[in-house]
Amino acid sequence: MTPPIVDIKDVTFAYNGQTVLRNIDLEIVEGDFIAMIGPNGGGKTTLLKLILGLLKPDAGTIRVMGQPAIKAAPQIGYVPQDVHINRSFPITAIDVVKMGLLAPRRRWRPRASQDRRKAMAALDRLDAAPLANSKMGTLSGGQRQRVFIARALSAGPRLMLLDEPTASIDPQGRADFYKLLETLNQDVAILVVSHDLLTISRYAKSVACVNRQLHYHHQAEITGEMLEAMYPGTPQESCPVELVAHGLPHRVLKDHTRE
Repeated sequence: MTPPIVDIKDVTFAYNGQTVLRNIDLEIVEGDFIAMIGPNGGGKTTLLKLILGLLKPDAGTIRVMGQPAIKAAPQIGYVPQDVHINRSFPITAIDVVKMGLLAPRRRWRPRASQDRRKAMAALDRLDAAPLANSKMGTLSGGQRQRVFIARALSAGPRLMLLDEPTASIDPQGRADFYKLLETLNQDVAILVVSHDLLTISRYAKSVACVNRQLHYHHQAEITGEMLEAMYPGTPQESCPVELVAHGLPHRVLKDHTRE
């Protein structure tokens, strides 16, 4: 039996004595496309950093591809939240993608032509090859995200982690973006943090609800009960919520504004 790509067992993590994640269990296997949802401050980004080995758990274990998380990090493609680009800085799309080929602790050696071929292949896979020589500051939000994903893919990872990747993309662009991830999922497992409940349930295969604890759902349909558990608050803060599940838009929480 093939071991999981990520195996998290009973993990707890705290910042300065404040528990952020408690008793987390999660397995990610080949072919997974998991949407991770939950409120801000619920621990989603922290969990990604634990998988990447950027943080160490206070309790429990994390194995990534059969080894400690920090050792497996080069085999993970990561698209972080809020990738800021100085629009006046003259860096091109292909230069950004080539950054994904710079392995840590590796002495520099000339490999410009090989790196360019790999970077162009990654851009082409995302239908972004025409953007190769464009300045990053001239690209739209959706185009920039394609470049950042190409950077994450350039080294051939087995797992992609994406933290709110559609925040700077318009609604139509979000649907196209998730279709792209669906295609990439044929070759790489995906864990994506998203608040875009209107779209994500159409493309993800399963859902991980994170709010200090993690509840895993093997189907991607997002129910009212899941939302009420993950997004507590007053009715005005948490309702109404509309989403698309199995292609059909519907309201899952009562609209209190009509009362």
